[in-house]
Amino acid sequence: MSLYQLTAHELHDKLKAREITAVELTESIYERIEEVETQVKGYLTLTKEIALEQANAADIGFQNGDEIPPLAGIPIAIKDVICTKGVRTTCASKILSNFVPPYDATVMTKLHQQGAVMVGKTNMDEFAMGSSTENSAYQITHNPWDLDTIPGGSSGGSAAVVAADTAICSLGSDTGGSIRQPAALCGVVGMKPTYGRISRYGLIAFASSLDQIGPFTKDVTDCALVLNALCGKDEMDSTSVDMPIPNFTQSLINDIQGLKIGVPKEYFTEGLDTEVADKIQDAIAKLESLGASVIDISLPHTEYAIATYYIIAPAEASANLARYDGVRYGYRTEESEDLINMYKKTRSEGFGEEVKRRIMLGTFALSAGYQDAYYKKAQKARTLIKSDFDAAFEKVDVIATPTSPTPAFKIGERTADPLQMYLCDVMTTPASHAGLPGISVPCGLVNSGLPVGLQLLAAPFNEEALFRVAYTYEQNTEHHLLKPNISNVNDK
Repeated sequence: MSLYQLTAHELHDKLKAREITAVELTESIYERIEEVETQVKGYLTLTKEIALEQANAADIGFQNGDEIPPLAGIPIAIKDVICTKGVRTTCASKILSNFVPPYDATVMTKLHQQGAVMVGKTNMDEFAMGSSTENSAYQITHNPWDLDTIPGGSSGGSAAVVAADTAICSLGSDTGGSIRQPAALCGVVGMKPTYGRISRYGLIAFASSLDQIGPFTKDVTDCALVLNALCGKDEMDSTSVDMPIPNFTQSLINDIQGLKIGVPKEYFTEGLDTEVADKIQDAIAKLESLGASVIDISLPHTEYAIATYYIIAPAEASANLARYDGVRYGYRTEESEDLINMYKKTRSEGFGEEVKRRIMLGTFALSAGYQDAYYKKAQKARTLIKSDFDAAFEKVDVIATPTSPTPAFKIGERTADPLQMYLCDVMTTPASHAGLPGISVPCGLVNSGLPVGLQLLAAPFNEEALFRVAYTYEQNTEHHLLKPNISNVNDK
């Protein structure tokens, strides 16, 4: 196997044993990028010079016999919504096309402390608003399993580069499913931790009460290693939680004997692809055969999750995106008659269609006379959705559902119908409302050869239960070992 095909923990062992160098590993990633990136289009910015410097620094540490963190020398890609000091950070938007942050996000500081290597910044739906990575101002990312299909969104670039082996791991952000859904559609592991587990400082805000940073990895072990590196209280983020951080690798136990797994009937209704449903039922049956008790449960307010999400998230986006006005930084229109006209033209020219749609939705929901009817009502519905989960976790340890109602769809298939696109998140938004941790793990392929993801949810700050179930499932199946077959573009 080529170095770029290995997991972070396998590479860590080789680096530690001095069988390979971090520079060799990083060069192998860039060779792979040279081969397939023109087809996948997962990156907006590559940082090869920085990466080789970081890899060289990691190698010096290995030679000096320094204590070697698990991610030292490991090439990691970063969603372009996370601030990287001195490296362009665009949110895949024209309005931030020239923005170079003067500081690092807290997660970047933590990765630097580990000695990780930054490969580049990945493509995404503009300002993380979308489910297909078709809303980027720069390019459309293609799913490595079928280049005619979408990789999911909004972290589609981060999912695609891990699936295509052009990064070993990556970071994404999840507001209503933007890590879990693309992980499912690209056949990799993706995790949204509990809200507050990881600092949001330096994550460019979409919906502040929902956004969370999390990892994409090739297997569950790598996911635990990355989460170990990122968690913790941060004085720069008042919503980050001050509580002990477990060593998540200690939860990688191949045993779920006696665990109770809830299966909510509301997730197996109209709109769920039959092949996806079959794969999820097979996965649940596998967990039962491994010793878990499967219990039917109900989450009755699930049907309100999408409507609630598309009021709360755009309302918060309306407030968060008001800062992009062409005055202080970012894009500014070249021709304007006065200040008000400059604001209007800058925002009209700088934002894409989906972002403008959501700003208008959110502004309307917050406007005088409508705030009580929409925004406050949505917050009450959100409380009911959370209450459903609270009641369920009194009976079960983990909830198992599909991650996405369908496999990846064709590029362009849903762009003309925003409502159809919004329904892509029907399985992931409920957990976001409740701030729950969730993980998507590969659970097979449909007949067309596209991947399906199993979503596992747990009570707040119970990521250990997720890791235990996900790891046991992974160790007793081979779905995570399947790879897309992308031919070298030079062979064509």
